[in-house]
Amino acid sequence: MILSSISTYLITKGSLIKNESDILISSDLSWNGTKIPDYPEGKPKISILKITIPPGSSLPKHIHPVINAGVLIKGELFVEDEFGNQLNMKAGDPIIEVVNTVHYGENRGTIPAEIIIFYAGSEGLTITKIMEDQ
Repeated sequence: MILSSISTYLITKGSLIKNESDILISSDLSWNGTKIPDYPEGKPKISILKITIPPGSSLPKHIHPVINAGVLIKGELFVEDEFGNQLNMKAGDPIIEVVNTVHYGENRGTIPAEIIIFYAGSEGLTITKIMEDQ
């Protein structure tokens, strides 16, 4: 995880206030080490979702055809891709998701896992495709 701080300044009603921002993650690679693809062509469409996974449950195997990243804000989340790469997340951890790679998430903890995900797609593209069991 990459974590650094950036100092910025806000001007409010004539005063200068120092503000700090933390970069939670910055990379051109997804969590499993694969290169993030180019942005899709077409009219941009941004989506931000809050996903809640109850304790002991899993998301189905799926792919994201678009670039996405997020932060786990509550609980724990185990993620595994089609190649066997695994990631154990805890509250506060950022993730740059895999694109066009089958994966799933599982809440092995005792409280709901909540994650905020930002999707950078384009008009007409789905952000998630559930994989049918084979």
